[in-house]
Amino acid sequence: MENFSALGGLEVFVQTARTRSFSEAGRDLGISASAVSKSVSRLEERVGVRLFQRSTRSVRLTSEGEMFLERCGRIFGEIQAAEDELSAMAHHPRGRLRVGLPLSAGLPLPVLSAFMERHPEIELDLDFTDRLVDVIDEGFDVVIRGSALRDSRLVSRPLGPYRACLVAAPAYLKRKGIPAKPDDLLNHACLHYRWASTGKLYQWPLKHSTFAATGSSLPLTMVCNSLDAMLYMALAGHGITCVPNFSVKNAVADGRLKTVLDTYVADSNNIHIIWPSNRKMTPKVRVFVDFMHAHFCDYLVTATDDPKRKKVRPPA
Repeated sequence: MENFSALGGLEVFVQTARTRSFSEAGRDLGISASAVSKSVSRLEERVGVRLFQRSTRSVRLTSEGEMFLERCGRIFGEIQAAEDELSAMAHHPRGRLRVGLPLSAGLPLPVLSAFMERHPEIELDLDFTDRLVDVIDEGFDVVIRGSALRDSRLVSRPLGPYRACLVAAPAYLKRKGIPAKPDDLLNHACLHYRWASTGKLYQWPLKHSTFAATGSSLPLTMVCNSLDAMLYMALAGHGITCVPNFSVKNAVADGRLKTVLDTYVADSNNIHIIWPSNRKMTPKVRVFVDFMHAHFCDYLVTATDDPKRKKVRPPA
């Protein structure tokens, strides 16, 4: 029992190191912040060194703590590998699958629901964020994101294309007029997205605009780091915004939003699913990757153009 208790203490230490917060680690582990603090203190007493520097606002690793975290990562990696090998031997996908996903106006939810219905023995641990996560160091099995692969340690597979589009509510366009060229946006209310990872504004990918060439900026009627909030304000008639086309396909289809300046928008990309290249592809990862590759595109705008694709419906 003592060895199992020690292993639990290591898990608390690793989660605290990742979140740099006793309270956040406690929420992730389902225990109180005081229990996390006591567990860390017991571990420090046992190993005889201080692992964290504590302040009223946060905790951070000492140099000894950094070294210990690296070793703990290898320990838990071996445990996970042992569990994955057992799962592979059984030829049956099961166990916990940690997935990183973008905050993309609910795009993955229907296909994730369909996957859960198809594979009930796989436990999904979903992390929704717009920051650029470290797939390996943060312990993700797979990550879905709307950008190209830039890490040789990772393998990626495209799930489907998407493009940016400018949208506004019909009531707003009736009140302010429909822009005929990009420079007309200087006289409109513009709702902008700020990247959580960098704090920079997403630059609207417009061709043939003099304001972009001269370094001028569009009106900053609103700036936020939530796509859902931006879409709410656009639907409420507060201005024009630039968003991925999949996030507004239903609103455009039923007339709640209208696209503008379509021929001037240059941005297009692919959504990718990504996983570490240095790990054996376990059954649970393989079935998830294959399922996403087969069905994710059903929920993109381009899926409506291909009547031959068979859609996977979420459970009622």
